Amino acid sequence: MSVVRLGSGSPWESVVGYSRVVVRGDTAWVSGTTATEDGVVVHPGDAAAQTRQVLTNVQRALERAGFALADVVRTRMFVTDISRWEEVGRVHGEFFGEIRPATSMVQVAALIDPAMLVEIEADAVRGVPA
Repeated sequence: MSVVRLGSGSPWESVVGYSRVVVRGDTAWVSGTTATEDGVVVHPGDAAAQTRQVLTNVQRALERAGFALADVVRTRMFVTDISRWEEVGRVHGEFFGEIRPATSMVQVAALIDPAMLVEIEADAVRGVPA
């Protein structure tokens, strides 16, 4: 079975050596995704808006790979300030409320850019029943 690696054009992909999403068969893994557009962090200081952008970026990556949000079985949320968990969690709920993937939310000391407040990974399995 072949492996497909798709990039997003992020400036960090070639430097760090990773793909936005890796697909093998009916499984996809989306790398840690942040609130960036064209390599620029958007919505500085706004954890909810950053989470919305992150999950929109995750959704685009999945769709490009032939998957949907409904296929997501696991997310991992990394936040720089756990006291803002509810802002992040509510937006995650907007995207995944009925899907209910397994998830974690952990505080980290920092992300790659100080303006980033949230980073999210997602694992998906195509055709997962609701």
